Amino acid sequence: MIIFEFNLIKDIYKNMKTYDVIIIGAGPSGIVAGVTAQKQNPEKSMLMIKEEDKGLVPCGIPYVFHELDNLDKNVMGPKPFIDLGGDVIVDPVVEVDVSGKAITVKSGNSYGYDRLIFATGSTPVVPTFIPGYDLAGVEYVKKSYNYIKALKRKTDQAKHIVVVGGGFIGAELAEQLAMCPDKSITIIESEAYCFNKAFSGELSKIATERLKETKINVLTSTLVKEVVGNNGKVAGVKLNTGEIVEADLVIMAIGYIPNTELARKAGLELNSKNAIKVDNFQRTNIRNVCAIGDCSETLGFITGRLDHIMLASTATAEARVLGYNLFGIKIIDWNTGTIAIFSTEINGLSMAAAGVNENNAKEFNIDLVSSEFTDFDTHPGAFKNSSQLTVKLYASPSDGSIVGGEVWGGKSTGEIINLIGMAIQKKVTVYELISFQIGTHPLLTSAPTKYVLIKAAEGIITKLKHSL
Repeated sequence: MIIFEFNLIKDIYKNMKTYDVIIIGAGPSGIVAGVTAQKQNPEKSMLMIKEEDKGLVPCGIPYVFHELDNLDKNVMGPKPFIDLGGDVIVDPVVEVDVSGKAITVKSGNSYGYDRLIFATGSTPVVPTFIPGYDLAGVEYVKKSYNYIKALKRKTDQAKHIVVVGGGFIGAELAEQLAMCPDKSITIIESEAYCFNKAFSGELSKIATERLKETKINVLTSTLVKEVVGNNGKVAGVKLNTGEIVEADLVIMAIGYIPNTELARKAGLELNSKNAIKVDNFQRTNIRNVCAIGDCSETLGFITGRLDHIMLASTATAEARVLGYNLFGIKIIDWNTGTIAIFSTEINGLSMAAAGVNENNAKEFNIDLVSSEFTDFDTHPGAFKNSSQLTVKLYASPSDGSIVGGEVWGGKSTGEIINLIGMAIQKKVTVYELISFQIGTHPLLTSAPTKYVLIKAAEGIITKLKHSL
């Protein structure tokens, strides 16, 4: 019987084309893994499989609804991979046979592989617990070109839009839609402040107040009890207060879950969050099968526990390491988890966070000492493009090692948080940070005498000294 089944598998797959590497998915992680692996192994044959002809830059999706105003200004594709010799097909994978080392696509074709990479991303959470979730006019922020193109047509026509969820995607989307003069936009957040999962209470409050300065109707500490319909179509949203907010379009932005059904059916081991279990080198429980990005398991860098961080920055970091190590370990991945670096801009205010803060430190019983410093991002602060810039650092009270940080203010916020992320990853202490040599310029940075990052570190040192 075993011999018969083996011969049957051989007959099924005998005419299929075989590749050294097949990558399922063409998002940020899939593309970066493919480009890196192809550069390191130009002699290897590689195939990337996409579900749609055009892909989107995930973080740029909210901005196609106003600022970019054109979906094609936010497209992303595997051209660099193709230029290096990789093959690409648009034909969704419907089955993975790990025993036969083959995949089957929707058209019925099959392809063999030596190495397989799952980069299948994530899908929006569908709130089946909310009555009316399935009414016409309830939409999501899917990372799909065709879906977002259709959603853009619907938002263009809608007059009253309710966005459920005050995280990054929900708030950014609401802000962009509110810039359209003919629309009424409401955002509903169950927590006391928007961005609560990413920022500390202090910065979450600042961000929420900034949102309220726009024309958005911001409702916090509020629950959606029901999506109200009329003849099968959305008519409004009923809140826990009993109030009904009028809506002809409701956009659910309450989070994402790993897209791992294909992996589950193939026999890959999943964790309690339904993400594919991987080791430090993104290897799964099945030999020569790897997983990266939103579909794969992540651990918190500080906590060492399962995390649910879905960021392109995390995904591409995983992809680069995997690309180098796909045919032998060339880079030892000492990074044992995600630092979770977030950044956004709301109503002209840039905000970013990395590592732990007061909110998530409590959850994991992590002791912190913090300090913040505010000054202008130029010196002096009289230049026309000057902005105030605040850096808040979090450090361990035992040795002063930096474990988190938040930055808000001008455009330099995005790069300063990356410096803090590197400090966390390399276990830099506040004592080391104040001795770092920095480059400053009147038009580009705060003054060398009061560089905001170093002054925040000095504040922690003062607190640590007084606590001894």
